[in-house]
Amino acid sequence: METEVKPFTNNRFELQKGDTVYLFTDGYADQFGGRKKKNTSIGFGKKFMYKQFKETLLSIQDKTMEEQNETLHAVFEEWKGDLPQVDDVLVIGIRI
Repeated sequence: METEVKPFTNNRFELQKGDTVYLFTDGYADQFGGRKKKNTSIGFGKKFMYKQFKETLLSIQDKTMEEQNETLHAVFEEWKGDLPQVDDVLVIGIRI
């Protein structure tokens, strides 16, 4: 069985002092929660999704790293509510 080799492209970014770079797993965006009707096998809720995760990161980018950590944790817990955490969640923010 042959495995398709997908092309890889190197990218370069010019970063400046004060820029923030985020690295993350899919766990935050894939977390079920919110206040929606029952539509999942684990209970009420829908996925947080990458669009909402991006909006959250953009809304906190000017805060200190400690404040960002606190906000990300609070938003995640509020979204998740009483539902179980469905995956590992890792968000790393690096301020240049």
